[in-house]
Amino acid sequence: MFINLNHQKLEIYAVSKSFVHHCYKLTNYLPVEEKFGMSSQIRRAALSVHLNISEGASRKSETERKRYYEIARGSVIEIDAALDIAKELHYLENINTDPIQKLLIQCFKMLSGMINSKKQIDH
Repeated sequence: MFINLNHQKLEIYAVSKSFVHHCYKLTNYLPVEEKFGMSSQIRRAALSVHLNISEGASRKSETERKRYYEIARGSVIEIDAALDIAKELHYLENINTDPIQKLLIQCFKMLSGMINSKKQIDH
C-alpha cells in the first residue's frame, strides 16, 4: 500500500485480496456465538493467505518463497474445512457461497501452480 513492490503486480495478490474481503463479509453472517471461534479463525486464515503470498514474493530463495506459498495454501485448505463445518451446522443456509467458493478454488490452484513451478519467480 505504502511501498510499491512487485508482489502487488502478481495476479494471486489481487485474487487473495478479494478472497480476504469475501471471507470477512461471509463471517458477518455467522452466529454471534461464533465471533471468537469460527469467525475469528476464518478471518485469521484468510489474512494469512494474503500476507504469506506477499511475504513469500519478497524472498530471494525459490525454496523459501515456495514455503510461504505452501503456508498460504494450507490456510486456504483450513478455510475450506471451516466452511465445511459451517455448512454442516447450517450456518450458511440462505447465503450465496458461490463467489467465495470460486475464489477459494482459484487461490488453491494458483498457489499450487506457483509451488510446483520449476520457473524462477521474478522480483
